[in-house]
Amino acid sequence: MKKLGFGLMRLPKKGPFTDIEQTKKMVDAFLDAGFTYFDTAYVYLGSEAAAKKALVSRYDRSAFTLATKVNVTVAPSEKAARKQLATSLERTGAGYFDYYLLHAIMENNYKKYEKFHLWDFAAEQKEKGVLKHIGFSFHAGPQLLDQILRDHPEVDFVQLQLNYADWENPSVQSRANYEVARKHGKPIVVMEPVKGGTLADPPAQVKKLFQDYAPGASCASWAIRFAASLDGVLTVLSGMSNTQQMEDNLSYMRDFQPLNADEQKIIQQAQQLLGQSSAIACTACHYCTEGCPRQIPIPEIFSSANLHLANGQLDQARQQYAAAVEGRGKASDCIACGQCERACPQHLKIIDDLKQCADLLEK
Repeated sequence: MKKLGFGLMRLPKKGPFTDIEQTKKMVDAFLDAGFTYFDTAYVYLGSEAAAKKALVSRYDRSAFTLATKVNVTVAPSEKAARKQLATSLERTGAGYFDYYLLHAIMENNYKKYEKFHLWDFAAEQKEKGVLKHIGFSFHAGPQLLDQILRDHPEVDFVQLQLNYADWENPSVQSRANYEVARKHGKPIVVMEPVKGGTLADPPAQVKKLFQDYAPGASCASWAIRFAASLDGVLTVLSGMSNTQQMEDNLSYMRDFQPLNADEQKIIQQAQQLLGQSSAIACTACHYCTEGCPRQIPIPEIFSSANLHLANGQLDQARQQYAAAVEGRGKASDCIACGQCERACPQHLKIIDDLKQCADLLEK
């Protein structure tokens, strides 16, 4: 399998809806270049339906591999959790899934996957041929990862957040989790290689570092090639949102070359520079916004703040913030209920960060 996967979480929009025609062009370009791995999930709004329209209904089933996920957070019962598979099959029309994941396992939900017997359910469906490979996506520390892989050696792969910015991040622990997966011999699907897009536009010092070495190469290419260069990686997911991002990714991943020794040293310099950055490490997954009682657009607020925190652009940050909160909750509207922090796979101190954003952007 070529080491680029098409993440269907951040598809192009036409107003509030998915731009199916642009998505079709992206799917066509992806497959034409020899790539096959598509990733969606039950909880990605409109994503599975878009996969059916842009991919499944237009190509022979043998031409692609499709991954989706079951999520206990939105399941009130074991029956409801199991029903998600049937719903995903109906939405996509795929007939079967090549890869099926227990979604976003963290300290606060892994026991619910056990309680609902979803490991057994996935194994049963694999026996029936409905699922070809079973695994899980993971947002916690190496101790829990090691425990899960010891308790469930039957899993075929694991999906981890790996990127050069989080390699030694004590909250994400990319390197430590990577080493645990390697110890257990599990192939790795990489998520968030560009950290929700933030590594496509890193702080100015990092950008200069990359451009001085390879003028014309995108910053995103450094991030994706870093992840794809790691041993044991099955594929690297990129949540592409337009044809330009697709074209850029295909330009360097079609004939992928791992980072050479000089490029690895440059990545190390970038990691050192990012260690000095005060930017909020949000990946814009939007898990935090589901159920927010004040309808605060948390990722958009953090993105606005990072214009100043990472690049010193305070005026632009305040302008972007004003647009982001128009008609919605402001950072200062947070009531500190903690719903967002429980859902955050990055384990950010969102309540404190929102206070910082209010002080910075609402004056």
